[in-house]
Amino acid sequence: MEAGTIVGLLADPARLKVVAALALGAGTLTEVAEASGLPLKDVALAARRLSRAGLVHRDGHLLALHAERFGEAARAAAATAPPVPRLSDDPGADAVLRAFVRDGRLVSVPAQHSKRRVVLEHLVHVFEPGVRYPEREVNALLAAWHPDVAALRRYLVDEALLTRESGVYWRSGGYVEV
Repeated sequence: MEAGTIVGLLADPARLKVVAALALGAGTLTEVAEASGLPLKDVALAARRLSRAGLVHRDGHLLALHAERFGEAARAAAATAPPVPRLSDDPGADAVLRAFVRDGRLVSVPAQHSKRRVVLEHLVHVFEPGVRYPEREVNALLAAWHPDVAALRRYLVDEALLTRESGVYWRSGGYVEV
């Protein structure tokens, strides 16, 4: 069974409740109806659909969830998923970035200095070397990464990755590809 099929089955609230009740130990249509708060007719319809899909074994009024199908589907989906792109060629830096960067956004600023430095060195690449940026533009670029632009600006300046003078910023550190 594919993960997409399972998700599609569980997108229906009644089927989701039936699966939840079965996972929690209900074993008959009546027990599922009591545990889920659904009418017996809705439980029977959902159980029939789940049984046809192979997620539930139905024997008269007795029901059994094939819970192992969830793990099988997850493993199959993971095996066919494309590899997650690396954020850094350095394995240590990549591990740090994966922990703090999701979908191109910084989910939190690391408290540990060494990890924060890795994140800041990654973040500073949004600034072109040799270009001067007014604070308003720096804020706009940083806001795409994290809402606390003031903290990011301060960290970048403190780590000498950006330099500030009279409200104008420029990149002054970090690795630059040539």
